[in-house]
Amino acid sequence: MPNTVPPVNINLREVSERNDNARHIVAGCASAMPTLADMWRYVQEALSDTVALSVEITRLSAEVEHSRLDRANLLAAIRAALAAHADGEADPLWYLRDELDAPESAADASRRPR
Repeated sequence: MPNTVPPVNINLREVSERNDNARHIVAGCASAMPTLADMWRYVQEALSDTVALSVEITRLSAEVEHSRLDRANLLAAIRAALAAHADGEADPLWYLRDELDAPESAADASRRPR
């Protein structure tokens, strides 16, 4: 079974644009109805959550992408080691050691235990 990536059905650019539009509407309503300032403040705070959620979605998407690539590379190394063993190579585990010792960025190094 192929390792397929499910499509992301969230267009963060559209979400951000709708959020900006809603913020402008709230700002207009708040200035037109200052007696309801507390209510508009709650709506504004709720809209602020969208920005934080978008940042988190972007971060998590990058992390999932990295994990998928890491898994694919490890799986390829495992298959190469098994094939090397079947072929009678002297050091079939070299493929695994090579993958596990591959240089990583500082951020990537903290993700995979050694």
